Amino acid sequence: MTDAPPAPKSKNPLRRLYDWVLHWAETPYAIPALFVLSFAESSFFPIPPDVLLIALCIGDRQRGFVFAAWCSVASVLGGLAGYGIGHFLWQGVPWVSGFFLTYVFSQATFNYVGDLYKEYDFWIVFVAAFTPIPYKVITITAGVFGTNVLIFVVASVIGRSARFFLVAWLFRRFGPPIKDFIDKRFGLVTIAGTLLLIGGFAALKLVSG
Repeated sequence: MTDAPPAPKSKNPLRRLYDWVLHWAETPYAIPALFVLSFAESSFFPIPPDVLLIALCIGDRQRGFVFAAWCSVASVLGGLAGYGIGHFLWQGVPWVSGFFLTYVFSQATFNYVGDLYKEYDFWIVFVAAFTPIPYKVITITAGVFGTNVLIFVVASVIGRSARFFLVAWLFRRFGPPIKDFIDKRFGLVTIAGTLLLIGGFAALKLVSG
């Protein structure tokens, strides 16, 4: 009886990139890879660091908070790099804006986020940092539109840390079975949590006013 042939590799470039990210969990370089991927995802890389973070949490639940800390630090630093790209290079280096508007996000998305920044500096950064909204769109546009860098950093630290530590806590508390829940419903949970948080601040403002 002959061995079964290996499963064919996916021809979808994004799926192959996803699998490449996952493979780092089985190597001695898992944490450096998590740091680099978290940094890169904040400005241009398409695969969110949650993919590798989840794989590492499955392998070692007790170190989940360590993985989340590395993920958070790298993501915020990457966000600052994205801010710098938008602030210093967007206007001065023509191919930079061309690259991002072609391969990372659309002109319509760029314009829409720019309008949001006129009213919601902190909240637009926090929402993107915590929810599945692409954080990279926010980091670049924050630099382009000159969002206050302190507000940007504070919102990024809170949002990114809350997101990654929540993933680590869920695995620590419930173990690998929570993976299906995160894959299918984590985005809805983070969005709902954000709406409740915003609603709470709005109610507090009304009461105090």
